[in-house]
Amino acid sequence: MLKLFFLLLLAPAMVFAQADYAREKRWADEIVPALLVGDAVQLELPDGRKFLGLYASSSPSAPAVVVVHGAGVHPDWGLINALRSQLADQGYATLSVQMPVLSSDAGPDQYGPLYPEAAERIAAAVRFLRAKKHSKVGVVSHSLGARMTNHFMERAAEPLDAWVSIGLSGSYTAADRFKAPVLDLYGERDFPAVRDNSAARAESLRRVRGSAQVEVPGADHFFIGQETILVRQVKLFLDQKLK
Repeated sequence: MLKLFFLLLLAPAMVFAQADYAREKRWADEIVPALLVGDAVQLELPDGRKFLGLYASSSPSAPAVVVVHGAGVHPDWGLINALRSQLADQGYATLSVQMPVLSSDAGPDQYGPLYPEAAERIAAAVRFLRAKKHSKVGVVSHSLGARMTNHFMERAAEPLDAWVSIGLSGSYTAADRFKAPVLDLYGERDFPAVRDNSAARAESLRRVRGSAQVEVPGADHFFIGQETILVRQVKLFLDQKLK
């Protein structure tokens, strides 16, 4: 009886941590018919579940990047659209992928249980790009997507050539396990949890060869009105590491 009581107490949290696959499908139904750049592809996880990717490439020999969005959005949202589209216009293959999401009223701090699946999705995206013969592959991720990528990087399921981490809140975990150089990129007017931990992130990346940190003057967490500057900073780093 006592065990049942505790299970009932935990039940709302356990349900809340379930990925909202119906929400993903609704977004896919809205996004895919309106695509202006790239093509929709279906990527597959080891358990057979499929998820949406938006793939744009002008050349099979182009360096490629997986683009990873933040909490509760989709692979063609806001600055993610700017990154995937503008980088594709500037010589990169891009694969923007749908990360697992919770219901619309969930906060970023409730996404922890989804990190393992998020890491599997990033790994599947890297495998897709390798299979397309893109010899150099990096990841560009924003906000909670950067935290999910950190989870992936700790385990190095698929080797990368570079990682651009945009607006990561807090500090990096297990940076000594990273096998690729990292650009820590954030805005001057970013969230306090991002700004206040910039020194700690820079210190942890000192052990990751080829890494750097850039603060973009005047930019907020979402780089509103500064998308072109964001893409320029991302490309400068990728050009050094992937070309």
